[in-house]
Amino acid sequence: MLGNYVIAACTEAFQSIDMAIQEGIHPCLGAVDLVPIYPLLNVGVEECGKVAQSIAEILTLRVPGCSMFLFGQADQPEKRSLVQRRKQLGWFKGRDFKSMEVNPDIGAVPSQRYGLTGVGASPYVMNCNVTIDSQDMATGKDIARAIRGSNTRGLKGVQTMAFPHNGKIEIACNVESFEDQDNTMTAHEDSGYISYCVLGKTFSYVSPQSIEAQIKKLASDYGINTARTALVGFTPEECKHCATYALKKGIGEFWRMRGGMFM
Repeated sequence: MLGNYVIAACTEAFQSIDMAIQEGIHPCLGAVDLVPIYPLLNVGVEECGKVAQSIAEILTLRVPGCSMFLFGQADQPEKRSLVQRRKQLGWFKGRDFKSMEVNPDIGAVPSQRYGLTGVGASPYVMNCNVTIDSQDMATGKDIARAIRGSNTRGLKGVQTMAFPHNGKIEIACNVESFEDQDNTMTAHEDSGYISYCVLGKTFSYVSPQSIEAQIKKLASDYGINTARTALVGFTPEECKHCATYALKKGIGEFWRMRGGMFM
């Protein structure tokens, strides 16, 4: 059922958005840029991967000319992460497909009309974007690099980019949940990590408050203030509760009723 709704929404987006003329500040390669499937309750990430594969296959049939790459549990057998796939495909270089040699996993060679869409499955990923009051991109990149999970002193599960936004620099963070069966990251109250369970497995993620505090500290070392926390996505718990409530009440567009800015 979930797959059918996602396919319907994506089909409408492909029909409505022409990437050849689309403009915007947020980096993207596709009219539908990303379709991530996350486990929240009574379903494993493996099953989410199968749903993601099915979505990608059906979309290429429904919308001839669209192009898909797979990541996470949908990318079998390698199970490469979204960041790995984006690097391999030149996602960070922009959308000049004429000069890029891109071989999609499913569908046609990427076109200027539809671009390239990522479809996959992984443990839950939340967004947390913090704006620093500066136009110095080099400093923004330094701060983003410092908190990145791949950094030995970074925040586990955090992937970051820095980009200009309304005359300032926005540090955009993808906050990945990761399996933490021994609760090693949440053993201490002040660890800054939060845990939750799906099908008996424990997952942890770093809290938005910890991310904001760390960026604020790093920015202050450069004599820069943080302007605001621009956007914080739903936590896994919030997402589960919102979805459960909306389904129970039959509310098709719950986000309209809730209001606010979320991602």
